[in-house]
Amino acid sequence: MPKTAPLRTRRGQLAEPMSSLGELLRQWLPRQRWFAGKDRPVAELGLLSMTELFPGCLHLLVHTGQGSVPSPGGAPPAGDCYQLLLGVREQPSPRLGRAIIGQVQDGPLAGRTVYDALHDPRTAQLLLERFRHPGKAGPLRFEADPARPVPGGLAPRLLDAEQSNSSLIYGDEFILKLFRRIQPGVNPDLEVPDALARQGCGRVPAPVAWMRTTHPYGATLGVLQPFLHGASDGWTLSLNALAAGDEFTVQAHELGQAMGDVHLALASAFPVGAPGENGRTAAAMTERLTAAAHCVPALQPFVPGLRAAFAALSTCDWGPPAQRIHGDLHLGQVLRAGRDWFVIDFEGEPSRPLAERRSAHSPVRDIAGMLRSFDYAARQRRPWRPEWARRCREAFCAGYAARAGWDPRKKHGLLRAYETDRAVYEVLYEARHRPDWLPVPMAAIERLAVRGD
Repeated sequence: MPKTAPLRTRRGQLAEPMSSLGELLRQWLPRQRWFAGKDRPVAELGLLSMTELFPGCLHLLVHTGQGSVPSPGGAPPAGDCYQLLLGVREQPSPRLGRAIIGQVQDGPLAGRTVYDALHDPRTAQLLLERFRHPGKAGPLRFEADPARPVPGGLAPRLLDAEQSNSSLIYGDEFILKLFRRIQPGVNPDLEVPDALARQGCGRVPAPVAWMRTTHPYGATLGVLQPFLHGASDGWTLSLNALAAGDEFTVQAHELGQAMGDVHLALASAFPVGAPGENGRTAAAMTERLTAAAHCVPALQPFVPGLRAAFAALSTCDWGPPAQRIHGDLHLGQVLRAGRDWFVIDFEGEPSRPLAERRSAHSPVRDIAGMLRSFDYAARQRRPWRPEWARRCREAFCAGYAARAGWDPRKKHGLLRAYETDRAVYEVLYEARHRPDWLPVPMAAIERLAVRGD
């Protein structure tokens, strides 16, 4: 049996690991899908908090980037904060394989091997027990809805799909999402599903337990929710339809109805603002465009046309009132179980500040995200089928209008601006994370800048 390394010094104090782990983490972090700083070296690495969850497992919040590490009770530093669960063993199991970060060469952990503990079934099972039995562990708080008990003994498995967080499935009954990039405040992926559950909205799985920290600031660290066993995500279903030469309009129409239901429930659960201030919205979109074009030179020839799409906001209909929305809606964020659509992952775009993700926005922003996703799906096969994407877009909007009471297609200027803003975000994202996919949003950029449709 692999040995679990003791993590305490001779005086019984928890060993301060950064002197041992610093260089290993500097090399390991930029290789992780969820790490936001892939385009720059880890120039600064500091420890914000450390908790021994159980023997052989450390919970760390680490700071990367520029700025100083805060003193206790201080404001968040400039840069990013990441949540790590690290296993420490003298003789790790060979089954850990790619989860191994490396062997520590010096410091208090010298000679021990460190690995991403989420790949360790023992750690995953012990972590579930923390959620099943609410309580404290240093600055960590485990809380649960007593009306939704979680059984023990559920076999864990780590999802391998690329994503900005890490997720564990327990017995095909529950899914635990652990946020990797941490920001102060309540994460929308806890706040919104909880509020919708109280509204009786069945389109969103309700949280059953969650994890947060009180140091160095209050923040949500993870959420446990029911797992929709046997469900398929919209992205997979749309690609299967394309591969078979089938239409997807019926599913798209029903998906539009589902999003109409979710938006109505959100408008009831959270305060609704006035209709969007189009001048301020256009200025923010233009600012994001300028920043993206500075980072991705391929955008620069299209900047004048894209700015025109944003400038047109000043003369178009303000559209529906601002409200809480999903914030990062696409086909990968919806699940179909039987004949029903469910909406998941309300975290929003992780690259944007948490305060912005928790604020009210035009629901057109969500609609534009889904319309862009149909285009993404259609471009996964050659020859490209633009008419397939167009029919899906029409069906989705028609389904949404049937539930929401207003038709996105009649807000042409508003929809064009939000779709353009989404495409600009996609260009920046693909350039940083998936350069091979960059032609997909660039095709939309050319369409929106030149033809404006």
